[in-house]
Amino acid sequence: MSREQKIASLLMLHLPGTDAAALSSFIEEHQPGGMILMGDNIAGTVDDTAALTRAATIDPAFPPLIAIDQEGGDVRRLGGDDWASALTLKDAPAMETTQAFAGRARLLAQAGVNINFGIVADVTADPASFIYRRALGTTPEASAERVAAAVTGEKTSVLSTLKHFPGHGAAPGDSHTSVPSTGKTLQQWNATDAVPFRSGIAAGAPFVMVGHLRYDAVDPVPASLSAPWQSILRDQLGFDGITITDDILMLRNTGLAEYRNTSENAIRSLAAGMTMLLYVLSATPADEGADPAALVSDISAAVDAGRISDQQIEHAARKLLFSRFHLSQRA
Repeated sequence: MSREQKIASLLMLHLPGTDAAALSSFIEEHQPGGMILMGDNIAGTVDDTAALTRAATIDPAFPPLIAIDQEGGDVRRLGGDDWASALTLKDAPAMETTQAFAGRARLLAQAGVNINFGIVADVTADPASFIYRRALGTTPEASAERVAAAVTGEKTSVLSTLKHFPGHGAAPGDSHTSVPSTGKTLQQWNATDAVPFRSGIAAGAPFVMVGHLRYDAVDPVPASLSAPWQSILRDQLGFDGITITDDILMLRNTGLAEYRNTSENAIRSLAAGMTMLLYVLSATPADEGADPAALVSDISAAVDAGRISDQQIEHAARKLLFSRFHLSQRA
């Protein structure tokens, strides 16, 4: 693989619509490592979605990572998901979480989805919090038990993702339109918001989604751009899997000048140690500063400039290729 192909493999992209031929052409042209399905990709039955996801596979030996946000309840892209959501599960025995996420994962597998961005490991007891209805617990311990149960439920059907590291519950605000922040210290975090992530990692979750939120006492930049948070996740929590950003375009959408440049956000994230970058693109990505070819070119230029090492790109690309190869063996 060329350097540009390796960089492209670190991108998870979105193409609006349900045109299978267009999706296949898009993947052949840009060679991303993954695609995320949003509501605009779901127009019919599970079989219809399966036909779309089949079109995404160009090389069966290395199928793309196909992800979806399927939490249940308020956040579910695919129809037919009538299993209980976090709003109910947080007050039910943990076994019910295992059962709900097992059923949900089987549905996703039938549709050709292999990753669920569906396990919300955030903790909040505040009903006014935007994440409250989606969080699996109102205390660290209750959330941790149900996060582990959800990972167990999904394990035989899809790859689980814990989100939104290092924990949205402590940082008020919605990261779709702002950069939420908290003054919580690392010691306080370790005793609270870290607990569900530690539990999910111990249960075997292979993906962690890193959020666009700040813990100012730890690092004054968003966690998605933070080397200290990558180190904490790897070295303190023992996570050896794949880290992926929340949609990087959310940073641009905050309107803050320092996050206006989409390529710069990508470069900072990879330099910090992120494995994969998520872009929920519109039909006109160039208008968002997120044309895939331009992103690859800009990241490659950052490698030439010494901002990211070739070794970092190589390590991330190998980790993702291994995951994709493993998926081909499960098929």
